[in-house]
Amino acid sequence: MYAASREALTQTRSALESALAGVSAGAATAAAAQTGAELFTAVEVLDGQRTLRAALADPSAPAAVREALAEQVFSAKVSAETLATLKAAAGQDWSSSADLRNSLVLLGRESLLRAADDQNQLDTVEDELFRLGRIVAGNSELEQALSDRARPSSAKRELLSKLLYGKVTAVTEALSNQAVGRLNTAPADAFNELSELAAARRDKAVAHVRSASALSDAQVERLSATLSRTYGKPVTVHVEVDPELLSGLVVRVGDEVIDGSAAGRLASLRKTLK
Repeated sequence: MYAASREALTQTRSALESALAGVSAGAATAAAAQTGAELFTAVEVLDGQRTLRAALADPSAPAAVREALAEQVFSAKVSAETLATLKAAAGQDWSSSADLRNSLVLLGRESLLRAADDQNQLDTVEDELFRLGRIVAGNSELEQALSDRARPSSAKRELLSKLLYGKVTAVTEALSNQAVGRLNTAPADAFNELSELAAARRDKAVAHVRSASALSDAQVERLSATLSRTYGKPVTVHVEVDPELLSGLVVRVGDEVIDGSAAGRLASLRKTLK
């Protein structure tokens, strides 16, 4: 994302926060959840209408004209908070219409996570999304069904809804359903990204740990404490058992990978012998 779009995202996020700040305390959680869902719906409209998305992101058109168009299209369909966000987005200068749409998706996700935070469910949502990613990664048929580009988005969402029904929070279901309907990466990776976004809301990092054998609670706590000291912020540890590692751990935090496994050491040794 170029600088223009980053600034546009910052300004639109500010408008969203201001709109939600104006909601009464008793209705704030519901407003955040509704805004998140409605922003997802607005993106679906833009995805399906090339002329509209081009017009809303056209830098040659006056901002007031673009804002008026957003109001004309969405005013009778969304809440006041969502409309304020969409108008603010339309009034910004984006590098591309894709940046506009992707930023609205991000703001929709942030709104839903705000609702989860208000209900003290953020840790639960983070864990549910991580576990969902592991389930999908471990089931090749499910992963193929969710990533099949020839399969309608509605069919993917229906499949996922059946899997999640009654087992996760409403926010987790909404976030994951939106993700599978608009995939640009592997499903498991998309769910992991959402899990990390939930952690980031509380200024946490997420460590994805592959271990040759199961770790005890005490071991997980010690690993979390060590990583928290290393990265200077709380680190949530998610552990996946992978016998193919032979022994040890592989730890991934963001783009950084720490490979302390026997398999990793063997791979390094093979490279030196070539």
